[in-house]
Amino acid sequence: MKYFITTAIPYVNADLHVGNALDYVMADVLARRARLNNEKVVFSTGTDEHGAKIAEKAKDAGLSVESFVGEMSDKVKDLFGLMDISYDRFTRTTDQSHEKRAQAVWKILGQDIYKSKYTGWYCVGDEEFFTETVVSQNNGICPDHNRPYERVEEENYFFRLSKYNDQIKQAITSNTFKIVPAIRRNEILSLLNEGLEDISISRPLDKVSWGIPVPGDEKQVMYVWFEALLNYLSVIGYPDSAEYKEYWPADVQIIGKGILRFHAGIWPGILLALDLPLPKTLFVHGYCTINGQKISKTLGNVILPADIIKSHGTDAFRYYLLRHVPSYDDGDFSWEAFEEAYNNELANELGNALQRTVAMILRYSEGVIKELPKVNTPAGYDDALDDFHFDRALTIIWEEVRELNQYIDIQKPWIIAKNDDHQKLQEVLSHQAASLLNIARLLEPFLPQTSHKIIESLSSGRVKLITGTLFPKT
Repeated sequence: MKYFITTAIPYVNADLHVGNALDYVMADVLARRARLNNEKVVFSTGTDEHGAKIAEKAKDAGLSVESFVGEMSDKVKDLFGLMDISYDRFTRTTDQSHEKRAQAVWKILGQDIYKSKYTGWYCVGDEEFFTETVVSQNNGICPDHNRPYERVEEENYFFRLSKYNDQIKQAITSNTFKIVPAIRRNEILSLLNEGLEDISISRPLDKVSWGIPVPGDEKQVMYVWFEALLNYLSVIGYPDSAEYKEYWPADVQIIGKGILRFHAGIWPGILLALDLPLPKTLFVHGYCTINGQKISKTLGNVILPADIIKSHGTDAFRYYLLRHVPSYDDGDFSWEAFEEAYNNELANELGNALQRTVAMILRYSEGVIKELPKVNTPAGYDDALDDFHFDRALTIIWEEVRELNQYIDIQKPWIIAKNDDHQKLQEVLSHQAASLLNIARLLEPFLPQTSHKIIESLSSGRVKLITGTLFPKT
């Protein structure tokens, strides 16, 4: 059985901050879970590397655009390695294969593409056009980039998105194209009820030189937001590979709420025009703030994932994002909250449960683990993951951790040992070991390194001491 999962691909104009990591950590949990269920997984991600903003950033850095995007893409790969992201495909939109396949899509869409004059407001920082209403509300200044909107008047190619408005709406309301959570589903339906307009999908070469050429028109390049969406097809070889035919449609696509319109409005329109099925599910997570404030270079509150991982480890970082940032809503990161979760939940609860169990088996059973009782998957765990409630699934696991610690405190194996009740002692110690192995199994998609350490320590029939602590801190 196949399982194709994608993330939005990050725009390489700046280093990824802690809030950007949600896509990749969440997708990694689902990909690992699918592999554990023996599904054939393709987990794709990559980097978005075209557009005027990239060319501007490269110039500011004193680099050629090619060198700049190469360095930034390598940084993303390095960060994914630090975060233990187990992707199967990594596509760069500057890859020749992506360019070739994006141009193939353009040609297939031919009947739904037309050329027309466009007048509107544009922000290079967003690589996006904005309506008169938005510009007026913001007094002509983009609030995210603190720069005036530019009045643009140019001849572009347009995609007949309005033609597919009702089909997209029908797919969403029938759950053929499922959008989770419901608040995001309702948000896009509200937009569809107003009616989608045709969209510009190219920019003149003299305005944007860094992009994929439009087939048959050397004076135009593809608009970056249109072309970047096509990575979900190009990464599996659309339109002519066997892999594309096996894996499309995507089972799950994960994005942040800021790009909902592109993925729940524009992207389905493109797919319908290509006569392709829509993705089965679009999961849309919220934003992550820092100490209650929007993450911003201007505010100077940017926290990089590498800073957290290098001081507290990969799994502690993953744990906080997956449990303490609500899966369906906005969340917050603060060093205080992170330290509290690290100390109380990871070190004191799970780390302590393992340390106590290993020490007791070594002391009272010469390190030998007797026959283990069967421990079932707790109720609600699978449903939580099926519904993308990563926070709820980890809460269920932590209920198991706390129950184990309570069990140890109630049973008091040290008292049983003093009373020389060897049978009872073996039952208690075996239950502790079995509970920890079950917790490790449940944690495997979330905290793979921690899961591996617990399994290595307890699964061979004789306990093995882990090196250092379960959650090492520098």
